[in-house]
Amino acid sequence: QVQLVESGGGLVQAGGSLRLSCAASGRSFSNYDMAWFRQATGKEREFVAAIRWSTMNTLYADSVKGRFTISRDTAKNTVYLQMNSLKSEDTAVYYCAADRRSPWQGVRSGPGEYDYWGQGTQVTVSS
Repeated sequence: QVQLVESGGGLVQAGGSLRLSCAASGRSFSNYDMAWFRQATGKEREFVAAIRWSTMNTLYADSVKGRFTISRDTAKNTVYLQMNSLKSEDTAVYYCAADRRSPWQGVRSGPGEYDYWGQGTQVTVSS
């Protein structure tokens, strides 16, 4: 079925940049929304960003607006999260998620609203 594999995590200094990749496979994602969530140690999983594959309409958490950019590459079946101006508060395991959406449905931000998940990639920002 749908498989999502994240990569690109690592250690970076505060103020630095990192680009995460989510390789998606199993089907066409033209009717899907793709999203990034993160979970810091001892914290709840939280929404980061999402993109509608077909229209490229996006949604961002307030905490990352202006710093993070979500994008997709249809030819590579890959979703990216470009992270700039990283802060120590961004340290977390980052997860890629996906789910089918109808055109009249808005892009969603709840973890429970996505059915498919990758295993995560660790991002550590040193201060």
